[in-house]
Amino acid sequence: MNILFDLDGTLTDSRPGIVACLEHTLSELKLSSSPDTPLENFIGASLREVFKALLPAHSNKNDIEVAVSIYRERFRTKGLYENSVYEGIPEMLSSLTEQGRKLYIATSKPQVYAEKIIQHFGLAEFFQAIYGAELDGRFDLKSDLIAHVLDDSALDKELTIMIGDRYHDINGARDNHIYPVGVLWGYGSEEELCTAGAKVLCNKPRDITTLSI
Repeated sequence: MNILFDLDGTLTDSRPGIVACLEHTLSELKLSSSPDTPLENFIGASLREVFKALLPAHSNKNDIEVAVSIYRERFRTKGLYENSVYEGIPEMLSSLTEQGRKLYIATSKPQVYAEKIIQHFGLAEFFQAIYGAELDGRFDLKSDLIAHVLDDSALDKELTIMIGDRYHDINGARDNHIYPVGVLWGYGSEEELCTAGAKVLCNKPRDITTLSI
């Protein structure tokens, strides 16, 4: 079995760094977030999608790119490591590897950052490859990214599952006809994941070690 893992909210709790970078960006642009929509709700979406929602309605593509640039300036110097690995993740990855599963990262976070984070937390040994979005916006959409992973690594769809905490992960899996699995320790709710079409929900990392499709 091949297993594609989301990163933020699935393997690592990246809330502190992402929220701090979003707050910094809005402050630099002299904007404020809506009190009705916590910034953590945007974790899991591509950065351009986030700023399309956060910036004023009249904002154009250039405004969004300016916001992305401000965000990344802080993220690459501070926010990158303002996160932590969820309890039980290393043990889960080790168990899956021992079972002969082939593991991959499929994250909307830019690949260059995802690689640094995985290396920083000592998880690189578990993964066949790390896939993420390109800085220019390619593979921002989870569906496009997963399609790229499947093609680039020549994975059999019938033997591949996607594991993530947000509807983006579930939708991306379904769009590519692979098995969607949701996790409940991240940033998405049970209702969100079920509505998106998750076939299975995992309450704890160790639950993933008993999955069978």
